[in-house]
Amino acid sequence: MALVKIANRLVGPGQPCFIVAEIGINHNGSVEIAKKLIDLAVESGCDAVKFQKRTVEVVYTPEELAKPRENPFGPTNGDLKRGLEFGKEQYDEIDRYCREKGILWFASPWDEGSVDFLEQYDLPCYKIASASLTDNGLLRHIRSKGRPVILSTGMSTMEQIRHAVEFLGEKDLIILHCVSTYPSETEEINLSVISTLSNEFPNIPIGYSGHEIGVAMSLAAAVMGACVVERHITLEQAMWGSDQSASLAPKGIRMLARDIRRFEVAKGDGIKRVVETEIPIMKKLRRK
Repeated sequence: MALVKIANRLVGPGQPCFIVAEIGINHNGSVEIAKKLIDLAVESGCDAVKFQKRTVEVVYTPEELAKPRENPFGPTNGDLKRGLEFGKEQYDEIDRYCREKGILWFASPWDEGSVDFLEQYDLPCYKIASASLTDNGLLRHIRSKGRPVILSTGMSTMEQIRHAVEFLGEKDLIILHCVSTYPSETEEINLSVISTLSNEFPNIPIGYSGHEIGVAMSLAAAVMGACVVERHITLEQAMWGSDQSASLAPKGIRMLARDIRRFEVAKGDGIKRVVETEIPIMKKLRRK
């Protein structure tokens, strides 16, 4: 299987799991909250943080933006979408801060203009959101930039995934199993799809993007071979925002990153041997 290089990291089988803390829109329009979430990702041992970028008037119709929706930024859905969207000044600061803290950052662009906007930051990769998997124009534009691509597969059939992979090509591509419910119920998660995708695309690293409550299923995904594990993070699940309840609070992301790394040590090399600390116990307990 081909490995994918993201900045200075190789991602794929035999490599440490690439742990992504998705900030998404959980910053609630505040760069200071975004910085606190970046700090949390760094302290937890995550490899990267991820944001979302949209050109609001392109991604949403005028009718959708005009819908009534009470929120901290105003009375309409448009007020909310614009309030949550970072511009150049904010991303300049995010880029500077992530470099200072020594953590990678990238984003899911939802339209071609957002791809062009993000190009100024020389990102290590792009993420294609599940909602964009069937957007051939966007996929083509992202691929034209020559960067590695992480493809999320929520709300998608295998036929649609095959089409996206054929469209993108297998080179420098990572696929994430995902279920686009917030939060996902246990019976919806279907972690066996990780194996299904691995068998379907043997030359592409497979990972997992989770929206469930808790850390157990994401840890299980790593145990089942996910080369990437991505989870939304939040300062507090009770904070205002649509994604907060499906996100990991500080204790959760710290525990997940810790336990994935502990599993990687415990997994070992598969060679059965008597370890040094077993020898005195062996001498004490064995009769023959």
